[in-house]
Amino acid sequence: MSESKHQIRALYTDSTVTVYQAYAPGIGLPAARDGRFPETWKRDRMTWIKPSFLWMMYRCGWGTKEGQETVLAVEISREGFEWALENACLSHYEQGLHADAATWKRQLKRAPARVQWDPERDLRLQPLPHRSLQLGLTGEAARLYADEWIVSITDVTPLAHAIHAHVRDGDLDAAGRLLPQERPYAVNDGFLAHLHR
Repeated sequence: MSESKHQIRALYTDSTVTVYQAYAPGIGLPAARDGRFPETWKRDRMTWIKPSFLWMMYRCGWGTKEGQETVLAVEISREGFEWALENACLSHYEQGLHADAATWKRQLKRAPARVQWDPERDLRLQPLPHRSLQLGLTGEAARLYADEWIVSITDVTPLAHAIHAHVRDGDLDAAGRLLPQERPYAVNDGFLAHLHR
């Protein structure tokens, strides 16, 4: 698969990158209020972060799925994001990328982060030809994410609902104008080589 098919697109600045998650209000609302996850947030579980707003909308049904009613934009340090990518393992075995299935399994077990590439989505949440990054954090990575990488947490549920209302009305232009301005995330050649063929 070509490099362009596996392109990270994100809303980012010189020092931060925005990722999305969706939670039940019991976790999402205090997180947005306090700028950090509450005690009830489980550090020992895998947590998936997504730089694509529309992929998050696909996953949480525009903030309507049970347990995913509060959509958060989590601004994290680029340093942390790139550390997670560098230390990640692809979530499935891929011949030609991994030496063999046993080696991949060992790498996956040790890795504090894992990567899935899922079809990006359009405003109607239909699949697009290029892939969107899903980054799973566990162990050390989940702890660093919660304690060190987070710069801000914003409740963007009203934005999700506003865009969805325009989509339902068939006004894709108005919906598109409200979307976060994601662009290709610049990384050095070969930086993602261990995460796709």
